[in-house]
Amino acid sequence: MNLDIDHLREWIGKTETLRDTVTPVPIAALAATLDIDAPRDALPPLWHWLYFLPIHRESELGPDGHPRRGGFLPPVPLPRRMWAGGRLEFLHPLRIGESITRTSRIADVRFKEGRSGPLVFVLVRHEISNAQGVALTEEHDIVYRDHSAAAGTATPAPTDAAWERTIRPDDVLLFRYSALTFNGHRIHYDRRYATEIEGYPGLVVHGPLIATLLAGLVRQPMKRFEFRAVSPLFDTAPFRVCGKPEGDGKTIRLWAKNEAGALAMTATAIV
Repeated sequence: MNLDIDHLREWIGKTETLRDTVTPVPIAALAATLDIDAPRDALPPLWHWLYFLPIHRESELGPDGHPRRGGFLPPVPLPRRMWAGGRLEFLHPLRIGESITRTSRIADVRFKEGRSGPLVFVLVRHEISNAQGVALTEEHDIVYRDHSAAAGTATPAPTDAAWERTIRPDDVLLFRYSALTFNGHRIHYDRRYATEIEGYPGLVVHGPLIATLLAGLVRQPMKRFEFRAVSPLFDTAPFRVCGKPEGDGKTIRLWAKNEAGALAMTATAIV
């Protein structure tokens, strides 16, 4: 495999601008998928991921269901692409019915030799605007790795949660979320592919879905939110999303853990 990091870094500075409208049907559909009441005015935090969807033709998809490499994102030759984390700042709400614009820029491309093989990190910065100006900014961390990457040592999750919700993922939940975000990645809905080709024990729960569930634990308006994926979750067992306010009155610590108590995702909300 030829991994030319200098060539990939030529994508730094590349930009893309997309336009969309905050239509109500995706919001109602996600609320139904999460089994909650649909919001009637402002878009909840992270629900902007229902918009600016990657619309690619069937002929443009790779064997894993992802779009073939190249275009806006650099053509990293490593086979596994993961949403590793992100940092968001909320400046003012996005509201149902508004026209919105997203400007994206490749901010960095880095190579690292990990314990389990080569890794390439791509940092994408987004600005989403409405008629009032920039409504939110987002830094999106993407990591590419090799098929041979092995699972690391499990990190125990905190045990001092003030709030905790049990999520029982199944193939219907994962299919519906894939459909709502137009995510063709087969690890989320094609059990044979996920287990026989990728070697996972079951269907993989979407990282953005876990982050959305964590953000949903926060009942106050958020100024900032950041999250980091630690280990994957699967539809083979329930998992829990947890939270605890810190003593400063503005920081909320959040995490997701699997059925064995191992940490799957960490997050921090500033209210």
